[in-house]
Amino acid sequence: MTTLEVIRAWQRILAGRCPSLSIEITRECPLRCPGCYAYEENHLGGSITLRQLADTKGDALVAGVLELVDSYRPLHLSLVGGDPLVRYRELEILVPMLTQKGVHVQIVTSAFRALPASWAHLPKSNVVVSIDGLQPEHDIRRAPATYERILQNISGHRITIHCTITSQMMRRPGYLEDFLRFWTPRPEIVRVWMSIFTPQKGTVLPECLTPAQRRQVIDELSVLRGAYPKLDMAESLIREFSHPPRSPDECIFAQTTQVISADLKTHVKPCQFGGNPDCSQCGCMASMGLAAVGHYRLAGLLPVGAVFRTSRRFGSIIRKMHSNGSPFHILPA
Repeated sequence: MTTLEVIRAWQRILAGRCPSLSIEITRECPLRCPGCYAYEENHLGGSITLRQLADTKGDALVAGVLELVDSYRPLHLSLVGGDPLVRYRELEILVPMLTQKGVHVQIVTSAFRALPASWAHLPKSNVVVSIDGLQPEHDIRRAPATYERILQNISGHRITIHCTITSQMMRRPGYLEDFLRFWTPRPEIVRVWMSIFTPQKGTVLPECLTPAQRRQVIDELSVLRGAYPKLDMAESLIREFSHPPRSPDECIFAQTTQVISADLKTHVKPCQFGGNPDCSQCGCMASMGLAAVGHYRLAGLLPVGAVFRTSRRFGSIIRKMHSNGSPFHILPA
């Protein structure tokens, strides 16, 4: 991150702009993936679940998303679910409109349905396809979004692959490299991202890594990124997995990203996982990436994270003054 980029981010925080917005645009998904955080009972705080939420569709969904974007003015928008491709008709209208606004749009999907042909060369957009390991395990966990169907549905596109690493994968030597060896030669794959499974506090699931497995992941990814250039993860990001932010309050990603659920009103807190995430076991790649940026020192002296935290506190004070009728004005970012 350059000094200019930090200053621009600081300006946006002061001006009340949201650097990143994530919208669960539908409660519906044809998959029933083990360990999916979106359908956990406490994802939305415990009073209601995602499947019980009244979501929108058609013109109401298009208008609602555009209204949120106009309100938050994000630099980056993630459309998640459920699975966004359940609302593929609305997305075919929405995505071009959003990119024309200068917003970078990311669609996170299982690719259970063919990607719209119009997205193949759309600027400021990125399709991220979630894949749970190698074909034998993935096809069981994520049917009907099987390997065969994914390969058909991404044909002619340029996409990002995202894999969440689980304990089951790490029990077999060479698993991560076999995954990269399968996917990275394919022309559709621009990059590969990997996260580590993040549980809720107090839960013990088969997907949870042991401390030894976590160290193994860090060591393997550090080696593999040199052998597989499409593994788009900086060494500084990978090393952050060894000491994730201790709480959402210390997580730059959680503090700079607003997450809104399928009714376009309910906020998902304290971060995209909702509920009560176990930050000590956090494996969110976005969190680690921004943590690495936060530890970067401007001019070799001042950590970017310190600039961010000071800016955020100051911005909160200024916005409160502004809402109370103070004549203090903030220049637009």
